[in-house]
Amino acid sequence: MNTEFHPHEVRDIARITFTSIVILIVIGLLSTGCTDTCEVDRSYTYFKPVYTTTDEIRSAVAFGAPQSVNQPGKIYFKEGILFINEVGEGIHIIDNTNPSSPSQLSFVTIPGNFDMAAKGNYLYADSYIDLLVFDISNVNDVKMVKRVEGAFQEFANLPFNFDAWSGVVTSYEEASVAEVSEIDCQTGGGGLIYYAANEDALVSFASGTKYVANTSGAAPATTSAEAGVGGSMARFAIYEDFLYTIDASSLYLFDITQLGDPQAGASVDIGWGIETLFPYEDKLFIGANNGMHIYDNVNPEAPEHLSTYQHIQSCDPVVVEGDYAYVTLRSGNACQGFTNQLEIVDISDLRNPKSFQTYPMQNPHGLGVDGKCLFICEGEFGLKLFDKTDLTAIDDHLVANYTNMHAFDVIPLNGVLMMIGADGLYQYEYDCEGKLELLSTIPVLAL
Repeated sequence: MNTEFHPHEVRDIARITFTSIVILIVIGLLSTGCTDTCEVDRSYTYFKPVYTTTDEIRSAVAFGAPQSVNQPGKIYFKEGILFINEVGEGIHIIDNTNPSSPSQLSFVTIPGNFDMAAKGNYLYADSYIDLLVFDISNVNDVKMVKRVEGAFQEFANLPFNFDAWSGVVTSYEEASVAEVSEIDCQTGGGGLIYYAANEDALVSFASGTKYVANTSGAAPATTSAEAGVGGSMARFAIYEDFLYTIDASSLYLFDITQLGDPQAGASVDIGWGIETLFPYEDKLFIGANNGMHIYDNVNPEAPEHLSTYQHIQSCDPVVVEGDYAYVTLRSGNACQGFTNQLEIVDISDLRNPKSFQTYPMQNPHGLGVDGKCLFICEGEFGLKLFDKTDLTAIDDHLVANYTNMHAFDVIPLNGVLMMIGADGLYQYEYDCEGKLELLSTIPVLAL
């Protein structure tokens, strides 16, 4: 039976396969005196691409009734409205004017959606290769007003294949192949058998041949022209009249002077392994799996590279406040790293960032700062709140630690913490004096 995977899941599996592979045995048919042919059984598992045509993708965008949160991703907040990404499927729109009683208003079906940002009355969202623009002046009647076709070369940080005949690779099916081939008994013709240590599949490679897939009620109105707020895992950000997006290696600019009519602008080559984008004042901080890139954004249409702070290979969201950047490094399949820590970087000299302090963590994901509050999402180990008044002794000032949930990312804003995890949305009231009280939850499969 074939199992279907989203592209981002295949990315993680592929990284496991190629980073944790263990060679078990080399087959060598060394029989002497054999002049006949031999039959060799080979079997292997690979991921077969599943294509969806662009017409199917583009016709599937729809606005409808609220749906259950099943696989939550990024979060974004603007003027009482909370947007929750359903990974690869669309966006939940939630009235969050009362965080103690959030109300799910609707769901926008967007195939291939992973990120979003908003300014004024407009929401920007990716849909595989396209950038979509929605009018959200009435969140009970959201309308798509523009599609920038072919805006992106990658989605979910994974290169994809697209052609006019087949469409876009939107998922993969696990497929097994068994075959019998003839080889010269004397010369062998054997290969290597590998076992992916964290997978059940046996993958066979013939000599010199690699078997791989050929993947040729009255809701609040959003009337302000200000941008909203994203979490630390965001790959979309807005500064002044520009929308910035990132893929695995580049920064892309869209002029949104006319909010409902974005125009594709320049692209900036950053380097491989880009993961997150955090705007702070007139600077852009770009988290990568081997460091943090700092760009001067005084001229928003032409960001200028100031410096790169390098660290060991690891997943790397970043947030900034004042003269310090806060970076979490974590291990895991997609990160290719083995370190779990919080790293504080002195950025008082933006051209020469320096490590200030590091603290061990369990498996840190997203994070957020507000005054002396530092929130760390520890994945399956829950949520932590630290008092960061003394940056040299943060580990001695753990204010709260909730361990009964999964924590992926946070947005701390005006005394309310919005936290998303694998099991849903949690909201807390906090005051950085030790208060962290649960206000509400929207668990997965709640509807």
